Formats: sequence, structure tokens, C-alpha cells
Amino acid sequence: MLSKEHVKLGIAPIGWTNDDLPDLGGENTFEQCISEMALAGFTGCEIGNKYPEDPKVLKPYLDIRGLTICNAWFSSLFTSQPYEVTEQAFVKHRDRLHALGAKIIGASEQGNSIQGKPLNVFGPDKPVYTKEQWQQVADGYNRLGQLARDRGMTLTIHHHMGTGIQTAAEIDTLMDMTDPKLVYLLYDTGHLVCAGVDPEALLAKYVRRVRHVHLKDVRADVLRAARQNGWSFLQAVREGMFTVPGDGSISFAPLFEILKEADYRGWMVVEAEQDPANANPFEYAVKARKYIREQTGL
Repeated sequence: MLSKEHVKLGIAPIGWTNDDLPDLGGENTFEQCISEMALAGFTGCEIGNKYPEDPKVLKPYLDIRGLTICNAWFSSLFTSQPYEVTEQAFVKHRDRLHALGAKIIGASEQGNSIQGKPLNVFGPDKPVYTKEQWQQVADGYNRLGQLARDRGMTLTIHHHMGTGIQTAAEIDTLMDMTDPKLVYLLYDTGHLVCAGVDPEALLAKYVRRVRHVHLKDVRADVLRAARQNGWSFLQAVREGMFTVPGDGSISFAPLFEILKEADYRGWMVVEAEQDPANANPFEYAVKARKYIREQTGL
């Protein structure tokens, strides 16, 4: 069993209101979201677009519900903008998370990303970095990693569909080119499966550099249709490609075992973007919490 002392469970607000598709769950309020997170049995969450910007305003809402902010998405733009643009935004983002007590910063390289564009996310349109771009990304993340460490925080990189860090080979390159003391991996089960990567093999390879975990399941029939029809990432989300752990096709037991054997310490966060009209957020949060309890004892 995973350690109750060292592993904490969170959930992302994207199941209630989708940041990239704001019409999905647009009717769900911030207060409803965080109240249902707590009621479902989670103690942490990430930040959504309905959360108050000011930490002094946000924190009391969370404290009264026993919730902690564990991470929030950050977009780096190393391959499309000067480094200074990303650093300036990162410092502001870092300091907001620090004020909320978070220890993790999850970043994704969004320069030239197609994840929000109407393009086939399974085809050749995704960015493929040149040697020079890889150096920009690696150097940039090493610098951000030091900035995170300066605040006692940890930088994790989110491999993501539609970006230049999607495949197993691309994750290998990222890990090889960055400082293992400054740059870590945000491990996302759903994005690996969608990219055709074996989540068990990749976790076994990099578990010592994993500092944050996204638990996302995949509906195999929807993924198959998405590949066959060349859907965009957001269309696949609309059609229900993702779901909560235990409701899809991924076998999580061996993944939990690898994390246990490595004495993983950190957050595991349910992150399953769906249309709330088709997948009631509270119902699915409860379903995920029950499944994780059964599988891990947490």
C-alpha cells in the first residue's frame, strides 16, 4: 500500500469547468466545485479559471473546506517567444503558488502547441523540435527549475498531447537534456496512453524523477474513434476520451505498485476533463476516490 503519511490525494477542477472549453461546465460555480471536491474526500486541488486570483481571497475558501492547492498549470513559450517572456510570467505564477503553500509547479511547453487548435492531435501537425529548439527548452527549464528551487519549490514538466513533448522518445530527450536536480516529470497516465506510450514502462524508467502524478483514465473506444477520424485534442475531450481512474481502460494497479516500491512522496491528482452534462463531476469524483481507496488503501 502507498504511504498515507507521504502520499496526498487531490483533484483538478477541470471536471467541473473546463479551462480550454469554458462552455463545458460554465454553469458550475467555484464554490460548488471546491465543496464537492472536499465532500468526495480529497484534500488538495489544482487551480481553475474560476478561482479567485488573489491568494488572500482564495485561501480562506480552501481552508474552511480542508483543501490545499498542490499545483497549477503553467505554459512556457521557449520555442515561440524570447526566454524573458516565460521567465517573467513564471515568477509571477511561482509566487502566487508559493503564497498558497504549494510545492509543485507543473509546466508545459506551449510554443507552437496544437492542443487547442482544430488539428489532428494524432497526426503530423504536432510540433517536432529542432536541435536548437530542444536546447532552448532544456536551458529554459533548467533556469526555471532553479527559480522554483529558490522558493523551496519543484518544477515538473507535463508531457502533453499536441506538444513537442508527447512521445516516449521526446520525454527521453527532455529527461536527458535537463538537470535531474532541477527538472522533474509530471507523470500523466492518460496522455501517455493517448500518445501510444506504455505508462507502466515509462513510470518504471523515470519514477525517481516523478514529483507529481495525474491520474487520468481513457475510454478505449473513444480513443480509437479519435485516432481513426483524426480528431483534435479538444474534440476528443468533448467526445469523452478521458474519464476518472477505474472507469476506463488503464490498469492502475501496476502503476500504484511501482510508486509504492519507489516510496513515492507527493500528490496524486485525479484529472479527467469531461463534459459535466454527461459525467456529473461530484459523482465521478466519488467514483474516483472509491477506486483509489480500494487500489491503494489511501
